[in-house]
Amino acid sequence: MKAVIQRVSKASVTIEGKQVASIKNGLLILLGIINEDAQEDINWLANKIVNIRIFNDDSGVMNTSLLDVKGDAIVVSQFTLQASTKKGNRPSYIKAAKPDIAIPLYERFVKQLEKDLGKTIQTGQFGANMQVELINDGPVTIIIDTKNKE
Repeated sequence: MKAVIQRVSKASVTIEGKQVASIKNGLLILLGIINEDAQEDINWLANKIVNIRIFNDDSGVMNTSLLDVKGDAIVVSQFTLQASTKKGNRPSYIKAAKPDIAIPLYERFVKQLEKDLGKTIQTGQFGANMQVELINDGPVTIIIDTKNKE
């Protein structure tokens, strides 16, 4: 499981002209899933995301977490995070999990994040063509891959 997390002052997701998600202070989380991902990846990644200290404290130092600042989150599925660009100029998405595997894992990830954060998480729509808008605060962008925990 791979996530790109962006600290945002605001973010939204629009599908076919209708806004389906919107937050102020928090994280926009782009999530890519592979076939080998499992509950262990979900638990580890959700815990890492709510506890990673990338929000400023009173001294202006990145020393507080999403949990500490009581921030919000939007999770957007993004299979292109699993692209391979080793050969040629056309990315290969062969590693990305197909919907029958990815959708249940995506939904379980959102539920685990809600449990760990203690609040409802907004989402895009799996497989939809989405327009994602954000103001990246900092900018702060972190890539986390559950296959590279060490």
